[in-house]
Amino acid sequence: MFPADGTEGAESVPEQVPGPMAGKAALVTGGTGGIGKATAIGLSALGARVGITGRDLGRAEAAAADIVRQTGNPSVDVFVADMSSQAEVRRLAAEVVERYPRIDVLVNNVGGFWAHRHVTADGLEHTFALNHLAPFLLTNLLLERLEASAPSRVVTVSSGAQATGRIDFDDLQGARDYSGQRAYNQSKLANVMFTYELARRLQGSGVTATVLHPGVTRTDFGAEDQVRFFEVMGPVARPFMKRPARGAETPIYLASSAEVEGVSGRYFANRKPKRSNRASYDTAAAARLWKVSADLVGLGGG
Repeated sequence: MFPADGTEGAESVPEQVPGPMAGKAALVTGGTGGIGKATAIGLSALGARVGITGRDLGRAEAAAADIVRQTGNPSVDVFVADMSSQAEVRRLAAEVVERYPRIDVLVNNVGGFWAHRHVTADGLEHTFALNHLAPFLLTNLLLERLEASAPSRVVTVSSGAQATGRIDFDDLQGARDYSGQRAYNQSKLANVMFTYELARRLQGSGVTATVLHPGVTRTDFGAEDQVRFFEVMGPVARPFMKRPARGAETPIYLASSAEVEGVSGRYFANRKPKRSNRASYDTAAAARLWKVSADLVGLGGG
C-alpha cells in the first residue's frame, strides 16, 4: 500500500492478486465509505490496483486497510482531497497522474446532499460544486492518461433523482431560490448530461463513459446537513434500503464487465440500460452545460 503523500514513484507498482482486472488500475472517488468503498472492495477483489479518495487521512487509511483485509489484495492507494475545492481536485489529479502510469477505470462516486445552501472555497454552491463540477474537472484532467490507457472507462454514479431534475441555467447556484432537493436533483441530472456529452466527445478514443443509478442505499448520505425529514424517516426507511455492497453492483459491473466493453453514453440501473430524464437527451443543453462547467472550473475551450 502506498503512502498518502505520493513519495513512492509511479514506476513502482505493488504486487497484485490474480483476477480479471489484474494489471489494471482504478480510481474511486469518495471511496472511504458507502457505495464508493464497496465499489473499491469489488474492484480490488477482481485484482485491480485501486486508489480511493477521501477528505480525512485517518479515515482513508483505515478504509484502505479494511479493503486489503477483505480482499487480500495489497494494491490499495490513498489520496486525500476535499473535492469541493477546485484546487484540491487539481492537486489530486496531478498526484494520480504522477503515481499511476495507467488509469483503466475512473469511478466518479463522490457526492452529497445539503439541506441548506453552503458555499465552497471557490464561491460556488456546494451541491453543484461537489456532485457535478468535481467529477467534471477531475475527468477532464485525467483524460489524457485515460486515453493513453485505452480501452478505459469513466463510470459516474448518479441517482434516480435525476428523473425529476432540471438544469436551471438562470440560477445554477441556487442563489435566488435554494432547495436542497432541487439542487441535488439538478446535480444528478447534470451527471447524466455530462456523461452523454463526454461519450460524444470521446467517440473513437477507446474511452467509454457510462452513468448509473445505484438504487436507494444505506449510507451516511446527507448526514452533514440534515433536515427533520431525514432525521425522522431515515431510521424508518433504512431497513428497506440496499446494503452498500448491493448498491455497488452496478458501478462494479460497468467498471469491469466484458459485457459492457465499448458501451458508452448509456444510463444503467440494476446492471441494465434504462432511459434517463427526457431532458438528458437534449444535446444542445448538454453542450451548454459543458461550456458553463468548463468556464466555472477554469478549463476554457468548452
